[in-house]
Amino acid sequence: MNGLALVLVLSAAVVHAVWNLSAKRVGDGGARFVFLYYTVSALVFGPPAVILMCTERPQWMWLVGALGTAILHVAYGIVLQRGYAAGDLSVVYPLARGTGPLLSVLAAVLFLGEHPGWLGLAGAFLVITGVLVISTGRSSASPERRRAGVFYGVLTGVVIAGYTLWDAHSVTALGIPPVIYFGLGAIAQSALMAPSALRDRPAIAELWRDHRRDVLIVGLLSPLGYLFVLYALQLAPVSLVAPARELSIVLGGFAAWRILGEAQAVRRIAGSLVVLAGIAAIAVA
Repeated sequence: MNGLALVLVLSAAVVHAVWNLSAKRVGDGGARFVFLYYTVSALVFGPPAVILMCTERPQWMWLVGALGTAILHVAYGIVLQRGYAAGDLSVVYPLARGTGPLLSVLAAVLFLGEHPGWLGLAGAFLVITGVLVISTGRSSASPERRRAGVFYGVLTGVVIAGYTLWDAHSVTALGIPPVIYFGLGAIAQSALMAPSALRDRPAIAELWRDHRRDVLIVGLLSPLGYLFVLYALQLAPVSLVAPARELSIVLGGFAAWRILGEAQAVRRIAGSLVVLAGIAAIAVA
């Protein structure tokens, strides 16, 4: 993998783990929390996108690409937040992050004609194996809570695969500049959720008052991390970028253990080492 692409992807993984910890802390925020942090993203990243677009020669397909990513990211935000309300971070997060690259790699190889090589595919396999080690085994959570975590984790992973492939197509085949693409997408995400979210303005105000810090962390760090990924997708194939992002699983698992007090520390560390081995293989593929 291109060295700069690897740096961008690993930086994105660190940022991703940090903002997901904040999202877990507001697990019951639901769609209102998603609307608030998407609105923060739109206010910060939307204006630069519009300004940059005025200096380019925009094409109508840019709007189609931004609308597509907005729809997929709205689905992602809602499903992920429901997962954090229903299950543990140490179950939802690794399953979501593991299912996504698995499907992304398969689709990239089968439908996009990418050929990451045997070493790259072996690395992807190790990443996925590590995810399974982290997310399985006994837990102190109730069976119902664990099943809910698994369901929403896998469902989130499916949506992740969808937006990863769509975004890769948009910034490569359609040639949409990443900042413009993400900024327009953020504006569309906030606009799509506004009619429903603003029906209960007192609840929105209360959520902002109680969780302003978490809203700002997610609203600022989520776009920053994903911009790193979009630029990486312009330098390396999606079949390598998607699995390499999963260093965030190691950090997320550590945070779930040390900060949230979730169990299975030894198993989580073992799975993390497998993930790291997979990332190493991807890096030299």
